Amino acid sequence: MAKPNYAFEKRQRDLAKRKKKEEKRLKKAGSKETKAEDGPGGEAQPAEPGDAGAGAEKSPGDGGGGD
Repeated sequence: MAKPNYAFEKRQRDLAKRKKKEEKRLKKAGSKETKAEDGPGGEAQPAEPGDAGAGAEKSPGDGGGGD
């Protein structure tokens, strides 16, 4: 029977933790960014009449981290 490679398992756990922390950090940064865009009353600034929903979709290169 092969002996377990504990170093490999530890590295995999460590990488998973780092990835999770980075995703959490990006999520927090995104939530701070949206709060900064909100007006002083706590509501988002209204878009211009010709831009109905233009900011709702994300472009593929916006760094969303979905990959």
